[in-house]
Order: sequence, then C-alpha cells, then structure tokens
Amino acid sequence: MKRPTFRTRVLIYLVLFAMVPASALMLGGAWGVSSVLPVVSGKRPWDLVAASGRRVFTAMRSSPLTAEQRQALDEHERLLGTSLIEASRYEYLASRAVTAIAVLSVAGALILALLASRAAGHLSRQLSRPLSELVEWTELVARGEPLPAGSPQRGAPEFEALRRRMREMADEISRARGREIEAQRLEAFRETARRVAHELKNPLTPISLAVARLRREADPKLAEIVEVLETETRRIDAMARSFAQFGRLPEGPAAAIDVADLAREAARSLGSGPVHVTVQADEHVPQLHGHYDALSRALSNVLLNAVEACHGGGSVVVHIQSATLAGEPAVAIRVVDSGRGIAPAQLASIWEPYVTTTPGGTGLGLAIARQTVLAHGGAVSATSSPEEGTEIRFILPVSGVPAEPTLEGEQKA
Repeated sequence: MKRPTFRTRVLIYLVLFAMVPASALMLGGAWGVSSVLPVVSGKRPWDLVAASGRRVFTAMRSSPLTAEQRQALDEHERLLGTSLIEASRYEYLASRAVTAIAVLSVAGALILALLASRAAGHLSRQLSRPLSELVEWTELVARGEPLPAGSPQRGAPEFEALRRRMREMADEISRARGREIEAQRLEAFRETARRVAHELKNPLTPISLAVARLRREADPKLAEIVEVLETETRRIDAMARSFAQFGRLPEGPAAAIDVADLAREAARSLGSGPVHVTVQADEHVPQLHGHYDALSRALSNVLLNAVEACHGGGSVVVHIQSATLAGEPAVAIRVVDSGRGIAPAQLASIWEPYVTTTPGGTGLGLAIARQTVLAHGGAVSATSSPEEGTEIRFILPVSGVPAEPTLEGEQKA
C-alpha cells in the first residue's frame, strides 16, 4: 500500500485534531441538554402537587369557610392550574428540543468538518509546498546544480527567511567548490611548472658553459650560429625562471611595503623606451604587509605586458589609491595602457597559465601576478576594449598576508 504524501498526512492530522475534540464536546453537550431538560421541566412534581391539591380543595370546600377564605382558595386553585399548564408546555418544548438539538449538533459537526478541512487544507499547503520546495533545493545543492531563480512558493514568512538563508548557503557552497577546484587546478599547474623548471635547469648549465666556450674558441665563421645558441639559451633560462616562479608561492617573512615606491621601482626597472610609464599615487595611501619581491615581480609582469601591448607607442599609467576589500582597508593598483586591447572572448582567460598572445611567451606573467595577489588575500580584475587599451587592477588588503592562500574576492570583467 502506497504511503500517503506528507501533505495528505498533515491534512488528516489537522482535521482529526480539529474534529475529534469539537465533535466530542458538541455531542456531549447535546446529550447533556437532552438529559437535563426533562428533569428541569418539573412536570412530574407539578402533577403530584396538583393531585394532592385537588384533595385539599375538596376537603376544604366541604368545610364552612368565610367569604374571604373561599376567595383565597379559588385564587390558589387558579394559580395552581396556570402552573400546571406552563409545566405541560415546557415539557412539550423540551421533548421537541432534544430532536432539534440533535439535528443542530449533526449540522454543526458537518459545518465544522467543512471548515476544518478547508483550514487544514490551507495549512497543509502552507506547510507542504515550501517544505517540498526546500527538499528539492537540498537535492539540487547536493548535485551542485543552481537553485531556481523564480518567485518562491507561498508560505509563512519564516519559510522565506529559510529560503534566503538556503540560497546564501548554496552560493557559499558553490564558491567553496569553485575555490577547491581552482586550488587543485593551480596546484597541478604549479607542480607541472616545478617539474618543467627542474628539467630545464639541469641541462642549461652545461649548455651555457659549452656556448661560452664556443664563443671563445669557435671559428669566427660560426659566430652567427654561436649567437643564435646564446640567444636561445638565454630564452630557455628565462623560461625556466618563469616556471620556477609560478611553481612556488611567496616565501619568507612579510614586511611593511610602500606600494607607491614599489610601483616606481618596477617602472624604473623597465628602463627608458618609446612607451612612457608613469606612476600616480594618491596622498596618504597606507602601507601594506606583504612580500616585496613577489609583489614587485607581479607588477613588473603586468607592466611588461602593458608596454608590449602599446607596440612602441602610447603610454602606461600606474594608479595607486586607497580602497576597501570585504569592508577592510586596502590598496588598489591600477595599470592602464593605451595599447591594442584584448578581445572580449580572450579577456576571461588572460589569467590562465600557459595562455599567451605574445610569440615566444610562456603565458605565465599574469598567472604569476594573479597567484601572488591571491596569496596576499587580494583580488584581481581586468577590463579592456579592443584598440582602446586595457586596465589591470589589483586590490591588496592592508591587514597582511593570510595564513593560507585564498581565492576569494577574485573578479574578472
């Protein structure tokens, strides 16, 4: 036998809860009234009084009475007769009232059953629909699927609060799953980068020594070949260093950092060239607690990309401003270039490792920058318009480096 649904069970329980006590009280009251009415009518006592009164009246009328006594006797006999008539009427009404009360009790029970079923049906809907919806939501959360965005089913206000909390919980679980997947993915990338860096560095030392010896001893006719070997060796060495940087998180003790000075030093390290790099820092920008070398490398990577995007013309401006992150004081670093820009289809993947549009690039510059900012508990974002330029933005908390790297707060525009 199929078990009744939750809504049906709630409906039955509510109807029984309303009907059983009410019906018992109603039927018990009807029985009590039908039992009490004949008693309170007083017909039998009045009949006994009338029988004894007739004997008294007969005896007294045979006795010599004064006119005043006879008048009082007649008045008493008239009152006794009136009382007997009233008692007979009351008994007649009482006998009919029992039937009327029984009929009214049954009708009242039916009306009560109808009202109880309507009220119970409404309450069961108010309970079962939101609960069924929430049970369905738990299944969606367990499968990692998004919750429906439509208007919620009706119910008590407490269910709306529960829905809101459940949506918040589902969003947090979704973000946690995304952070976990992203962390595992980045760890796999870092492990691969470490292995690649290790495999590249092993043969680089003897290759570099061999190229240096060729430079000294080889026939001048081979100078061009030696130059190619030396150039490619340097390129592979730079690639190995990039992989090594990506393969590790910032290490060592953190210290107070003046972000404006860090930006100016990173701009100076690029040297003079056709693309002018300027730093604009607001006054009273707070210092932050972090790893200077790691942040310097991250900003340098972004500046190199910005300079390359300008193709030998244009400008790059670094803005240093006070900001907030998750309600806490932070420092915003905005690198704005006037270069070729990034297509919308490519913008979402610029932070991915090994993704590059530069010939010969490793695709690790922005990935290293993002990893460094996230390791400091910060956030990254990017906006760009083709042929108009790109803006890369870092927001770093002033409070310091978290105990573990975090992926929260990342934004991509």
